[in-house]
Amino acid sequence: QKQLVESGGGLVQPGGSLRLSCAASGFTFDYYNIGWFRQAPGKEREGVLCIGSSNDSTVYIDSVKGRFTISRDNAKKTVYLQMNSLKPEDTGVYYCAADLARCVRARAPSSWGVAWGQGTQVTVSS
Repeated sequence: QKQLVESGGGLVQPGGSLRLSCAASGFTFDYYNIGWFRQAPGKEREGVLCIGSSNDSTVYIDSVKGRFTISRDNAKKTVYLQMNSLKPEDTGVYYCAADLARCVRARAPSSWGVAWGQGTQVTVSS
């Protein structure tokens, strides 16, 4: 069974940092692209960043450029989302997803169908 499990969310003050993890099981992790998505209260889920099987990354939201980075450790079957200089507007539930679709063509959540995690809450507030 293909499974993704997110962790690392929490409450952080504006300007702080968090590192989210997405641990995979049940599929050949190395072959898959992994995307991070977020959903703020009352808003639609949106793509944040994606990392391909060859370690290429794609940023989906301009507002996270220079603040968020994505990386993967194939040996641990885990993808990380490092979030720095957090802002209140970064608040939401963060999800990871897996698919074979290329990152540059998979900005929409509907493009990701292989596996989704259950999400982890990130709250940026003073």
